Amino acid sequence: MANKLELMTGAEAIRSGLILASKKINNILLISEGVADPSSFYGTTKDLNNWYDKKQIIEMPLSESALTGISIGAAINGMRPILNFHRVEFALLAMEQIFNNAAKASFLSDGKHKVPFVLRMVIGRGWGQGPAHSQSLENVFASVPGLKIVMPTFPSDTKRLLLGSIIDNNPVLILEHRWCHYLTEKVETGYHFEKLNTGPKKLSSGNDYSIISSSYGTVEALQAVKILKNYKIFIELFDLRI
Repeated sequence: MANKLELMTGAEAIRSGLILASKKINNILLISEGVADPSSFYGTTKDLNNWYDKKQIIEMPLSESALTGISIGAAINGMRPILNFHRVEFALLAMEQIFNNAAKASFLSDGKHKVPFVLRMVIGRGWGQGPAHSQSLENVFASVPGLKIVMPTFPSDTKRLLLGSIIDNNPVLILEHRWCHYLTEKVETGYHFEKLNTGPKKLSSGNDYSIISSSYGTVEALQAVKILKNYKIFIELFDLRI
C-alpha cells in the first residue's frame, strides 16, 4: 500500500511526528516552557496532552540549566526526554549541562551510559525578536564532540529527522528556523524515521558552482538556483541537514 501524503507545514510535521512517537515509544518525556499556552511552541505541541499521558508532560519553570540536567539524568536512566527551548539563546543558560554532561557522559563511562536526549531550539530572525533572540548558534554546538546537530529545512525531512533523533541513543540538538515552521510540503502521514547518518541531501545538479546550505538559508539558495538557471548558470545545491 502506498504511503498516504498530506500537505503540512513544518510545524504540523513536527506535531505529527510527536504524536506518532507517543504511540510507538513509551518512555518519552515532553518538557517545555508554555507547553499548553496559546502559541503551543509555534503550533508544534498543540493538544499533545490528548496523546501523551499527563505524567509524560512537564511544564518547565524558568530554569533552563536545572531542566536540562533533569533531562540528561532521565535519559541516562532509560527515558527519552524531548526538551523544548523557544529560543536558542535559552540554551546559553544551560551550556555546562549540554557541553560537560550530555555530550561527555557516554565517553566518560566508556559507553555504559547512553544519553538519548533531544533538545529542540528555535533560531533565526523574526518580528520583534531583536539581536538577543534571533541568533543562529549552530556552530557553537557543532564544535563540541558528543553532540549531534540537526537543522531541517522542509517539512518531510523535519518529521523524519525528528523521529530519528528521538530513537537515537545520543544527545541531539535540533535547531528549527522559525520561518521553516511555515513552509508547506506533502508529508508521509505514517511513522517514518531517518537515521542521523545519512548526511546532506542533493536538491539540484549543476556544473558551474556548488552551494552547501542549511535551514532557511536553503530556501533562499533554491531561489538563487532558479534565477541563475535563467542565465544558463547551473548550481549544485546541497541541504546540509545533519
